[in-house]
Amino acid sequence: MRIFYLTILLLPLASCGKKGAAGGPPPGGMPPGPPPEVSVLTLQAQRVALTTELPGRVAASLTAEVRPQVGGIIRERLFTEGADVKAGEQLYQIDPSSYQAAHDGAKAALAKAAANVAPIRLKAERFKELLTSDAVSQQDYDDVSAAQKLAEAEIESAKAALETASINLAYTKVTAPISGRIGRSSVTNGALVTASQPVALATIQQLDPVYVDVTQSSSEVMRLRKALESGQLTREEGPAKVQLLLDDGSAYPQPGKLNFTEAFVEASTGSVTLRMLFPNPKLLLLPGMFVRTVLEEGVKEQALLVPQRGVTRNPAGQAMVMVVGAGEKVEPRVIRTDRTVGENWLVNDGLGVGDRVILEGLLKARPGTPVVAVPFGADKK
Repeated sequence: MRIFYLTILLLPLASCGKKGAAGGPPPGGMPPGPPPEVSVLTLQAQRVALTTELPGRVAASLTAEVRPQVGGIIRERLFTEGADVKAGEQLYQIDPSSYQAAHDGAKAALAKAAANVAPIRLKAERFKELLTSDAVSQQDYDDVSAAQKLAEAEIESAKAALETASINLAYTKVTAPISGRIGRSSVTNGALVTASQPVALATIQQLDPVYVDVTQSSSEVMRLRKALESGQLTREEGPAKVQLLLDDGSAYPQPGKLNFTEAFVEASTGSVTLRMLFPNPKLLLLPGMFVRTVLEEGVKEQALLVPQRGVTRNPAGQAMVMVVGAGEKVEPRVIRTDRTVGENWLVNDGLGVGDRVILEGLLKARPGTPVVAVPFGADKK
């Protein structure tokens, strides 16, 4: 009986020992797996046009505030608010009554002066002939000559007075100084206006073409100049080309050009104002409108571009990529980037032509580990 119980107790222990032996690792440990596969992009130098995007505001190319040059009562307004007007077109009529009277009086004064000078001129001619025969004294001749010159001076004065009266009479017709679109009128018929008053009667703006004024930091301006002077960037002769993005993100169909760069730096902001010129035949751009400009800086002939998906940051905040180096092993590279170009980073330092940058499989690409590099799809470049 004791032998029977002992046999029953030993059977489970024997079976447990067999299961443990069957489930344990084989002698020598696990066999190593194949190297992980990663997708790489082999860097090639390429020609890249570099641009910068700057916000700006639209401004009219010409602006003129219409003000009266003589005072009086507005008799009539001769334009439609918001319409296009031509230079020289009459806009207002100021009551000309007093100016017409002044003009007529100046005209009469000129006629009177002309009538007075005729007998004096004849008398001076007779005295000159009589002076040769001593029929008149030298003093008498001198007095007549002086009276003639005075009468002739009065004629010139009367002519100037008539010219002034004519100008003031013409100023009662307020005309457009430039061609463009006129805004609302600040006065109505019957309003009293004065010469050179501070409040404009109306404002005319020329909207084709228009200016777009943007600001750029002085440091960026200096960086661009140094890059062009050193040959890192090249640019075609002539003004830089500019594209325009409207407030809703759509592209403006007409290209523009850089008109000029301000010759001083704004002390409070450290920025420089750039003025760009855009054609505006359909008057889509209105003064005060917010837009974004895409300014062509230049062309980098030997640029290296790395997709943003392949760039990470190390604990120090530096940009870093993983490359497949010697022995088909993963190597980390710290790079220096300049800017984004589309979906890529423009690399200035840390990589060269022919380097293979890992774009897919980064989680398996540990530094120093061997990998199998396969080309990354061209459509994802």
